[in-house]
Amino acid sequence: MSIVEERLPAHPPHGLTAVPGPARTAPPAPVDAEPRRPSMRERVAELAALRSRAHGGPSPKATEAQHAKGKLTARERLELLFDEGTFTEVEGFRRHRATGFGLESKRPHTDGVLIGWGLVEGRRVFAYAHDFRVFGGALGEAHAEKIHKIMDLAEAAGAPIVGLCDGAGARIQEGVTALAGYGGIFQRNVRNSGVIPQISVVMGPCAGGAAYSPALTDFVFMVRGTSQMFITGPDVVQAVTGERISHDGLGGADVHATASGVASFLYDDEESCLAEVRYLLSLLPSNNRELPPPAEAGDPVERRCEALLDLVPADPSLAYDMRRVIEEIADDGEYVEIHERWATNILCALTRLGGEVVGVVANQPSSLAGVLDINASEKGARFVQMCDAFNIPLVTLVDVPGFLPGVDQEHGGVIRHGAKLLYAYCNATVPRISVVLRKAYGGAYIVMDSRSIGTDLALAWPVNEIAVMGAEGAANVVFRREIAASDAPERTRAERIAEYRRELMHPYYAAERGLVDDVIDPAETRARLIGALAVLRSKHTALPSRKHGNQPQ
Repeated sequence: MSIVEERLPAHPPHGLTAVPGPARTAPPAPVDAEPRRPSMRERVAELAALRSRAHGGPSPKATEAQHAKGKLTARERLELLFDEGTFTEVEGFRRHRATGFGLESKRPHTDGVLIGWGLVEGRRVFAYAHDFRVFGGALGEAHAEKIHKIMDLAEAAGAPIVGLCDGAGARIQEGVTALAGYGGIFQRNVRNSGVIPQISVVMGPCAGGAAYSPALTDFVFMVRGTSQMFITGPDVVQAVTGERISHDGLGGADVHATASGVASFLYDDEESCLAEVRYLLSLLPSNNRELPPPAEAGDPVERRCEALLDLVPADPSLAYDMRRVIEEIADDGEYVEIHERWATNILCALTRLGGEVVGVVANQPSSLAGVLDINASEKGARFVQMCDAFNIPLVTLVDVPGFLPGVDQEHGGVIRHGAKLLYAYCNATVPRISVVLRKAYGGAYIVMDSRSIGTDLALAWPVNEIAVMGAEGAANVVFRREIAASDAPERTRAERIAEYRRELMHPYYAAERGLVDDVIDPAETRARLIGALAVLRSKHTALPSRKHGNQPQ
């Protein structure tokens, strides 16, 4: 009974008539209590389950399909790249917000790219890895923003960035926003060029606009059989030109390692490829404000290289493998060669001398006699610029007969391409040492870091021939009339060749004129280089104040 009912009498007073009151309604039912909030432990369990699903990818079937192609998943690749247990992922729950063409019903976590950082040989490295299992690794707005994020973090931290590329290009369903995402990547590639090491590892398709990002980085790794790079695919090529060609034939790893020069390194499988990425990173500084990391030298600094006395023939017309020279002088004979299969008439390698990283540029007499041509000039210039950007001293081993003659070379622009190598050396401020092993003729001698273009120390072996050209060619020009008028032209020609060689090409001619600092015993090459590099380690060169140079194109 309510309080009101208790106060009303059971019967109305005498003379009064009872008036019916308003209908009584039942009181409102009590409001249910707020639903119970999950506990912290329940939320953590939910997080773990969500992360597990994201790590597993879209489905086991997608993972099996990736493995069936001979390819690892993005996470498996990152596990091989980084020291065990050091990879930290960010934006792992990112999803796209695009609509249309069925995208609103497909919003997987990661959006097809993993980003984060970890340690490689104990040093900080940033990375992104396309996940081909999600949208074929295609780049959309959210996907691109994740890559922008990790590139910006790498720049801010002053640490290398590695891109593991395995994607089908722009996400067509997202239209122009996908293309704009590529623009942001390219802009950051250029901004970070020469600031932090940038490495691209192509481990699947890399087509269209996606191919330009690797081209802007310092090094490109490719895997035989699974990697392809091209601007327009085989179908477009056939439609436009009528040429029929396979994906590998158009832009496979072998093509780019041998013909185009796009690939710096080529490997048969992903495991060995990523192992070499780790090794390369161990030779590079974290950024352009640091020196390359030193290592303890187990190889004696004063070790004599007696094998060099027999390895290099004194006759300048005989070939030999310059790689064996590098093996003799390098710590423990170890080095990594860049663009090993392209422009093989010049060698570019990173190695250690006395535990310190150096870049080696060397003519290769076993390929085209070691001449310089268009491709060799491009290869050498690019390498010299990279070494200079990252404070890596340069050692140049010279055995060059000149530039390759020919109509194709001239029409192909050997002048401007050769000028690139010249420009790179002249612009380099790192310690520079050149060693003339045998011949050094003409303009090619000047270009190969001669004393006249600024090398800090010019050394030569006692069989060196430094001249405008070989004695045979010089005699034909200088004594042409005398030889033609001679009763015995061949004998006269031989005498004049010997005279030219005796007067202008003897081993001490350049040293007498200060163009060579010292003529050395080849067996002492390693010790002399290490000693000179120690002296030059604190070298500082001030360049003119300018926005940038206008290097030959």
